[in-house]
Amino acid sequence: MDYLVNLSTLPPDTQSPERMTQAGITIRRALPPELRLITGWVGDHFSQGWASETTVAMTRQPPTCFIATRNQELVGFACHEATARGFFGPTGVAEEMRGLGIGRALLFASLTDMKAMGYAYAVIGDVGPSEFYEKAVGAMPIPNSAPGIYAGMLKL
Repeated sequence: MDYLVNLSTLPPDTQSPERMTQAGITIRRALPPELRLITGWVGDHFSQGWASETTVAMTRQPPTCFIATRNQELVGFACHEATARGFFGPTGVAEEMRGLGIGRALLFASLTDMKAMGYAYAVIGDVGPSEFYEKAVGAMPIPNSAPGIYAGMLKL
């Protein structure tokens, strides 16, 4: 099922900056020369489908992919404007780095960017951890949205 986020009521992220600083994490927009490194990492840690979506986000100008790094190593990513306009995702954090608030920080970075682009709402496609999105940004399920945009997609 897809979820909807009202970007006009998105609060400022007052929690993530301090948490990321304490954990030694940097959240920033990805740079085009990092495309192969990032998409390779996404493919290795998540899926080739997500790597393909990340490629689309990386080829936008500016890229619509945000990354989390620690000690110059990639530990998480979040994209928007990948599969469809106004869509958030894919996003993921390295398994050993989960629980530090990185996913939340990446979510807010992407949604704040979408709001700055002029979107009033963001769609989170095929939500996995719905409770996380509901709590973090007030996301709501979109009725009749399954199977959604991914219906009939070719699979390896």
